[in-house]
Amino acid sequence: MKKTLFSLATASALATALSASITLYQDTQTGAIYTKPGPNRIKLGNFVSEEELKKQNDKVIEQAVKKSLGVKVKSGVPTLKFSGTHYLGYTYTDDHTGADKDTGKFETRRNYFQVKAYWNDTDYMRTTLDTFQDSDGSWLVRLKYAYIYLNLKEYIPATGVEFGQVHRPWIDWEEHHGWLYRSVAKTFIEEGEGAHLTDSADLGINFKTKMDYFSSELGVFNGAGYHHPHTDTDMSYEWRLTANLLGTGKKHVHATEDEYFDVSFTGQINNQKRYDWYALHAVYNQPMFLVAGMFVNYKNYDDDDTHNGWTINGEFRPAEKWSIFARYDDFEYSEKDLTRNQIIAGAAYTYNKNVKFIVNVFDIDDTDNDAPKKVDRTKYMLTTEVHW
Repeated sequence: MKKTLFSLATASALATALSASITLYQDTQTGAIYTKPGPNRIKLGNFVSEEELKKQNDKVIEQAVKKSLGVKVKSGVPTLKFSGTHYLGYTYTDDHTGADKDTGKFETRRNYFQVKAYWNDTDYMRTTLDTFQDSDGSWLVRLKYAYIYLNLKEYIPATGVEFGQVHRPWIDWEEHHGWLYRSVAKTFIEEGEGAHLTDSADLGINFKTKMDYFSSELGVFNGAGYHHPHTDTDMSYEWRLTANLLGTGKKHVHATEDEYFDVSFTGQINNQKRYDWYALHAVYNQPMFLVAGMFVNYKNYDDDDTHNGWTINGEFRPAEKWSIFARYDDFEYSEKDLTRNQIIAGAAYTYNKNVKFIVNVFDIDDTDNDAPKKVDRTKYMLTTEVHW
């Protein structure tokens, strides 16, 4: 059946091409070519231009593919890009507190389904859906991103803007440059058992600038995050200012291929949640290894309390497809007289461009001067990352 469809499409295309052909004549004495008959001219035949023939061949292939697949996609834009990200795993938790609540469970830690609708080469609408499990165990779908992106280079050099439910300035950048194992743990700033100062998305506007030696994100947001309600008129003012010391500010870097050295100043003035935080971050990467570190300072408006924390992480790639990674976090809660430490260590194997396997240990320990420890456990994790 498919061969028949292809043959019919080919015949149709050839007929169309012949209808667009021209007749050529050659002078028998001079050899000159003409498009009209005349004295001493003989007919050479009907000819089709190379450009016309290629156009018809492309049309044949397109029609044959569409008919053989039996699927038609309609859209108000010329290009739709679909993608997905999935973190699938198993975690065994050894609880060292007096509660002694050990657990072992299979998990889906992230299930993104994403569509980008492009109406030109740079501007698009993005929608990203994610799954999560509520308190009664039911799996629900949550909107993670929903924004329009416009390239503003005609008005602001090297700048574009996201408007809607957008990226906040820091976390997505660190996940692509510094901490590459979001499937194991969130970044130090976001991690619930780390600093836990912000999350990755919110409703607002984010201006993103990319130049060779400087990149930045500057935005105004509701401030509560994408899965919490905004309750008043207060906003959060957030930023990332990065010196791209090796001139990689415009690139979408790949850790196993590129060398980059970046120093960033990031933070928030969050009037919605009534706190400020500021952080310095540095990362150096080359195909053999990565090393990154951050220092963060936090201040609460209401009790005038200050917290400090720091994190360092690294990755060593001893052989093709293999890597070894580790991270150490330290965050002080001064009003609780408590310090939380986290250690992550593991190894990863890249199965192919779409799949990566990871095994790791994740140890969390509260140091409390007088009271019993609130958190003291070790997690043993197996993870499969899938990107398509």
